[in-house]
Amino acid sequence: MKFKSPRLWALIFFLVSAAYPLSAQNLSLDDALKTLGSSGPDQAELRWDPFFESGVFSSNGHYAAFVSGSPGETGPVLLDNREILSLPLPYRDQGALWFPSSFVSQLKAVFERYAEEDRNRFRIAAIIVDPGHGGKDTGAIGEHIIDGKPFKSVEKDITLKVSGLLHSRLAAAFPDKRVLMTREGDTYPTLEDRVALANAVPLRDNEAVIYISIHANASFNKHARGYEVWYLSPGYRREVIDPARYADSREVIPILNSMMEEEFTTESILMAQSILESFREVLGSTMPSRGLKEEEWFVVRNARMPSVLVELGFVTNEADARLMNDNGYLKNLSDALYKGITDFIALFERSGGFTAVQ
Repeated sequence: MKFKSPRLWALIFFLVSAAYPLSAQNLSLDDALKTLGSSGPDQAELRWDPFFESGVFSSNGHYAAFVSGSPGETGPVLLDNREILSLPLPYRDQGALWFPSSFVSQLKAVFERYAEEDRNRFRIAAIIVDPGHGGKDTGAIGEHIIDGKPFKSVEKDITLKVSGLLHSRLAAAFPDKRVLMTREGDTYPTLEDRVALANAVPLRDNEAVIYISIHANASFNKHARGYEVWYLSPGYRREVIDPARYADSREVIPILNSMMEEEFTTESILMAQSILESFREVLGSTMPSRGLKEEEWFVVRNARMPSVLVELGFVTNEADARLMNDNGYLKNLSDALYKGITDFIALFERSGGFTAVQ
């Protein structure tokens, strides 16, 4: 039997479409979410506004905003506020949302493209937190009489407490990054051990690691007090790239090394500035700032990465020692470090730093 009438074909198509809305042409919300990614880090979600008949799909930190239309209607879909596609729009039928398969497939393709861009974007892959001293090396010690009782302020204990608090916050905030401590107890890793740990972190070509060494200060001048942040002197020359990676082009090693040195120094200064500004903001007038300093500390000059050394205060100053013996204040110090580091990471990852090459 042959049908020759176009009208009859159109009528049959309409009846079939009405009887079977979940055809190959349309997907339910559950099927759309499964297609876009329904589990793990790529889990997709839909936020729907019934008043405006609009929605936002999200997947792995990326977004697609749209309004619903009529069956077959095409309209704009805004993706991450950076591009607009004209796609067949989702529509409502008998109280349910239906998604044209081409709408879902093109969204999936864009989300996958964005995810690939994320994987290739320069990022901080690891954060090394280095509590200064430890074990047989007590670091600086301040002895005071407070409220009529002898009191001892020990650098290695202060740095470990603050570093532990900082590590916990960073690990919770960045599950996709390795957050490592050079010591987790009262042990004594040598300076060489600390630097070797940092330099041994495996990195991809688009990844970098940052190093924060935490200390407490001391002075013969009992009135000296306050926090300060140190970075490597820009005039210090060091080897920051692995010559084995350029065995076939040894003539370029000095040039590349010089370029990377400049980049590491710039980023170390930016990280130091970010931490110092955060200290000022979080601590206020509780403890004075002694500003940014430059020096060729061992852990700073031998780490092939952006690195800083932070002095939390003076154990030899009674006011500073009192503060650094208070658990609430130690938490404030860790909060200030956390904010300064996270602000720097955001700046680094937005700007696409290239310090991953070693």
